Amino acid sequence: MISNRFPAFLIGLAVLLFLIYSSVFVVNEREQAIVVRFGEIQDVKREPGIYFKLPFGFMDADRVQFVEDRALRFDLDNIRVQVRGGAFYEVDAFVVYSITDPRLFRETVSGDRESAESRLRTRLDAALRRVYGLRNFDAALSNERASMMQEVRADLNTAGETLGLTIRDVRIRRTDLTQEVSQQTFQRMKAERLAEAELIRARGNEAGQRRRAIADRQVVEIVSEAQRDSEILRGQGDAERNRIFAGAFQRDPAFFEFYRSMRAYVASLADSGTTMVLSPDSEFFRFFRSADGTEATSPSAPALANPAPGRPATGNPAASPSAPAAPAPAGQ
Repeated sequence: MISNRFPAFLIGLAVLLFLIYSSVFVVNEREQAIVVRFGEIQDVKREPGIYFKLPFGFMDADRVQFVEDRALRFDLDNIRVQVRGGAFYEVDAFVVYSITDPRLFRETVSGDRESAESRLRTRLDAALRRVYGLRNFDAALSNERASMMQEVRADLNTAGETLGLTIRDVRIRRTDLTQEVSQQTFQRMKAERLAEAELIRARGNEAGQRRRAIADRQVVEIVSEAQRDSEILRGQGDAERNRIFAGAFQRDPAFFEFYRSMRAYVASLADSGTTMVLSPDSEFFRFFRSADGTEATSPSAPALANPAPGRPATGNPAASPSAPAAPAPAGQ
């Protein structure tokens, strides 16, 4: 008898466990639960805990749809906006939102998060275009950027409320030139820098030429002054030399003439490669024939003059008054 009841007990226990399992659901702290019965919202569970529903989930009976209870974020990249003045820029932004009305969220987008974000993206794109279109590009880089984000957030909040969403924050991450405008701006900046470099180079060349002209003029002036001073000093030296020579000539004309002849011999007979053809009887060689520059006496005639006291006789000296002159060597 007991053995016949045991299978029925097991079947009853399994049915009971199935009913309990299908009628219990758990809501954690990150979720909200929407209880739907035959397509109609029966209840919304916001607090975490264990809840019960009808134990049948087939044929559109009680079902539970979970939605996020956390702050959610989505990004919108490379939005092409036109600012006042006609220039185009690319903007990156992100939105932080949360689902504050799960019932409305279920009714408008069937609880589909992707559908809700798609609508928010469309509204965000329009809001950014409107806000940027009223301002210059510099506004996005100044303190006015905060007020721009507030305007976008206000526009987006209106759209979010119709979806059961609350917009927590809207931030503009990047505002940059488009690729075409960036290239044009780069080329313009490059041209400006090249023009500035050419201007600086031209000014440098002008300053260099001006300084070179001043230096050349100073060189000419300094050289002219030096030449003038040298000519003055040379003239003074020549005058002093002539004065000394004149004094020496007045004191001893014979010695002065002898000295001038010796200087002429040194200058003319130096090893300069110059050949001179002169007669031995030339006046130029008179001191070669006699130390005092007079003509030497013939062998048969007495000497016309004696050598100067203290000077040795050179060449063919004249004989003393008491002795005849020595005969000249053969071949002279």
